[in-house]
Amino acid sequence: MAFKLPERSAKPRTCGLTSVIDFGPDTFGWTGESGVRDLLDYAAPYIDFAKIYAMNALLVPEPTIKRVIGMYQDGGVKCYSGGILFEYACHTHSVPDMLRHLKGLGIGAMEISENYRTLEPAQRRDYIRMAQDHGFHVIYEFGRKNPTSAFSLDNLSHLVHEMNELNVEHVIIEQSEIDMIAKSSPDALAALPDQPWFSHVIVEADPYRFPQQHAQLLTDFGSEVNLANITAGQCLRLEGLRRGIGRAVDYSLLG
Repeated sequence: MAFKLPERSAKPRTCGLTSVIDFGPDTFGWTGESGVRDLLDYAAPYIDFAKIYAMNALLVPEPTIKRVIGMYQDGGVKCYSGGILFEYACHTHSVPDMLRHLKGLGIGAMEISENYRTLEPAQRRDYIRMAQDHGFHVIYEFGRKNPTSAFSLDNLSHLVHEMNELNVEHVIIEQSEIDMIAKSSPDALAALPDQPWFSHVIVEADPYRFPQQHAQLLTDFGSEVNLANITAGQCLRLEGLRRGIGRAVDYSLLG
């Protein structure tokens, strides 16, 4: 019998997805070119997506960000721009310019969010179709950075189905929305993984609460939950947590 770790789904995955957030050179993990190279050497089989943080598609020198995006994609990791970039493009009435810029960087996917802006349903659909017409894979992020009330499962269900009808396969739930519903509606949170559409949801974790919060998410939603906002310095350890390795999960692989 081979000596190996407990089995987990392999890429390409439909569940158990890990989306890394690339902050650039940062206290959460250096992800310049050498850092991304090392990260992929260690953890490429465990990373499904990499999000270029916030405005870094504009803030980082273009030749550098192009090379980083290319490295992810050559390593089998789908790279996408963050929703704040989209919201800034909306704010400055420059969405077509943003799409051309992203195309020039070689990025093939983008996040559309409403963290600070509110789109009418027709606007949301139009922006999604515009991005898709330009060849982009769209990921939608649900929720506000500063929510004032907990979301309902019915509303989220309607949104996920609407996104699927628009060929948007994944809906990220903003971390602040998870925090809000955990405090105000724990029963709704507990019911979330039982929804038939939950495989299309990616739950945003809080990098500042690693590993305890991440271990709790695995307890609440199962080891094959889709997770986003995993930093470069956390993704290998998260893979261990998924398999029962680490004090935060009480080394459950030994149980």
